[in-house]
Amino acid sequence: MTKAAAGGDGADSSIADQLHALGARGVLVQMAERGQLLALKCEMPQCYHHKGRGAFDPVTTPRTNWAPSPDHYPILKKDGGHLRPENVRLAHVWCNQRDYSWRTQIRTLLVKGKSLTEIAATLNSRSVPPAHGTNRWTAAMVRKAYVS
Repeated sequence: MTKAAAGGDGADSSIADQLHALGARGVLVQMAERGQLLALKCEMPQCYHHKGRGAFDPVTTPRTNWAPSPDHYPILKKDGGHLRPENVRLAHVWCNQRDYSWRTQIRTLLVKGKSLTEIAATLNSRSVPPAHGTNRWTAAMVRKAYVS
């Protein structure tokens, strides 16, 4: 990848160019222009794209599952998080939605005082798909999914 000329600010113009070519706008492009994205890849703890973290579809309306998406992280949008560089990571739409679904379900059960083992049993009984490579939720997986 080509570093931006002059200034030595560390910005990688090729990432911004790639995002532009995909039709992405806003905070993700801003982050790339500032050298705040190291690569064009899904930064979610679990990526589900069959072609890997670096494969993205162009932005369309509606967005496909594999288009680039800014994930509100670490502060979720519903908790007051904003799409600002300090609160965003690059994700695929699908990976972002799965992570959000897990975290909100786990949080709801934690608030009800459920143990991690009880939460795992609940997610399994609801047939919530666990992280790929596994077939059932465990207490350790619940904790990892929630804090990731």
